Amino acid sequence: MTIEQQTGTVGGDTATESASVRVVLDHVAASVPVIASLVDHRDRIADWADDIAARLVAGRRLLAAGNGGSAAEAQHLTSELTGRFDGDRPAYSAISLHAESSAVTAIGNDYGYDQVFARQVSAHARAGDVVVLLSTSGKSPNLLRAAEAARAVGARAIAMTGPRPNPLAEAVDDAICIDGPSANVQEAQLVLVHALCRAMEPALRRGGRR
Repeated sequence: MTIEQQTGTVGGDTATESASVRVVLDHVAASVPVIASLVDHRDRIADWADDIAARLVAGRRLLAAGNGGSAAEAQHLTSELTGRFDGDRPAYSAISLHAESSAVTAIGNDYGYDQVFARQVSAHARAGDVVVLLSTSGKSPNLLRAAEAARAVGARAIAMTGPRPNPLAEAVDDAICIDGPSANVQEAQLVLVHALCRAMEPALRRGGRR
C-alpha cells in the first residue's frame, strides 16, 4: 500500500499530504540512530547519575541552563529533581537559571546577554554544587561564561552538547557530545535526561535530605 493509500486525503490535496508524511517519516527515521547512540555513552551517564545523586544527598544543589529548546530540557531536569521522577521521595535543590525571568532580563540589560547565566552561577553556586549546561551547538557565549563561573566558585560543570569539537565541551569538567542534526540531538538530550533521572532515583530515595 502506498503512502497515499494509507493516509487518504485531507481537503483533497493528496500530493501535499503525502509530501508532509514523508517529512514526518524522514524526521522520525533520523532521530532513531541519534537516540540509540546514547548506548555508547552509558558508562558516562551512569557515572554522572552516581555523582550528581551523591552531591544532592549531601546537600549540594544542581543549577541548569540552556537556550531555546535546550532551556526546556534543562528545566525538565530540574523539575524532576524538585518534584519527582518515579515514585515519592524527598525533594532536592535544583534551579533552572533561564527560568528566573526577572534576573535574566535585569542581568541582560545591565551586563549583556553573555552574562545572564554566569552572574546567577556566581550568586547561587557553591563549591561542590553541579552546573549542567545544555546546548546543541556547544557555542553559546552565555553558557561558556557560565562554565567559567562554575569553575571559579568550585562547582562541577558538565554539559550535554551536539557533536565534538565544540567550545562548551572543552570548557566544562565533562561532556556528553551527541552526533546528529540539531533537532535530533535535542530529542536525544531529553532521553538522556530521563535516563539520568532514572539512574539517580535509587540513591535519591535512600539518601533523603540532610
